[in-house]
Amino acid sequence: MRMLTRLAIAAVLIAGLQAPGTAFAAGNPLEKTNGFYVDPGSNPAVWVRDHAGDPRAASIKSAIASKPGARWFGNWSGDIRKSADAFTYAADVVDKLPILVAYNIPGRDCNGHSGGGAGSPDAYRTWISEFAAGIGGKPAVVIIEPDALAQLDCLPAADRQTRLDLLRYAAGQFAEKAPNTWAYLDGGNATWIPAATMAQRLDAVGVRSIRGFTINVSNFLTTADSAAYGRSVTAALGYQTQFVIDTSRNGKGSNGEWCNPAGRKLGTPTQVGGGADLLVWAKVPGDSDGDCGIGKGIPAGTFSPDLATRLITGS
Repeated sequence: MRMLTRLAIAAVLIAGLQAPGTAFAAGNPLEKTNGFYVDPGSNPAVWVRDHAGDPRAASIKSAIASKPGARWFGNWSGDIRKSADAFTYAADVVDKLPILVAYNIPGRDCNGHSGGGAGSPDAYRTWISEFAAGIGGKPAVVIIEPDALAQLDCLPAADRQTRLDLLRYAAGQFAEKAPNTWAYLDGGNATWIPAATMAQRLDAVGVRSIRGFTINVSNFLTTADSAAYGRSVTAALGYQTQFVIDTSRNGKGSNGEWCNPAGRKLGTPTQVGGGADLLVWAKVPGDSDGDCGIGKGIPAGTFSPDLATRLITGS
């Protein structure tokens, strides 16, 4: 697969010489791989290795750590080009399709539990450009900036156009530099932003230039409700696009809470189809949403075996 990737990169370079400034046609990463990548460095996998004697380890390994899901990249990722290249290379050599989440937009999460992000618009442009370049011609699925469009209204009015510009730039970078990546701009969830409004925002940031958009990232709404919302957004766009649903924690639907709610359950593991382009475990099951709910005292992004076990049992 690595040799095929090199040949693909060479073809892209030749095409680029023939047509300067032209976005590359998207390849199909499903055709270039054999199943989705299970991240051996995920928080659940690392916890299982480090706590082999814990009575919870076997079930967490079987139900979560052995399943394909996304790795999130942000300001904790160091040299982003090297990090993205290393992760996608590791998947490439075993002929599997990796899922990556870009999560570094300035003003991320409206300064909430997962606040942070790049320090300036220019820093973000450099970061996302290097992210896309690190993937290059290797097959990948990328989710671009969860919540960034849905949270547009939390920004000062003067900053909203800047965010739209940055997201449009991000989409363009993947379209140009990662020809075998299916990239999806985040589209919130089914109960957050009206479909027509979200369609306007997605169109403004260039969803037409990439594969499509994502729904329900880090949320709990059912696959059926999410798929209905995705179809409504697509209809409002007025042109064909694809959408992906995060099913990592929607096995029992939502109870109306979003931050470590009790009684939720793992959903359908990552797969092709199922009412959407893909169903994916975008949120890492067991990673806390923040210091809240049944995860009180657990910072956002920190793995908790108790949270993981409750998702396995639905308690």
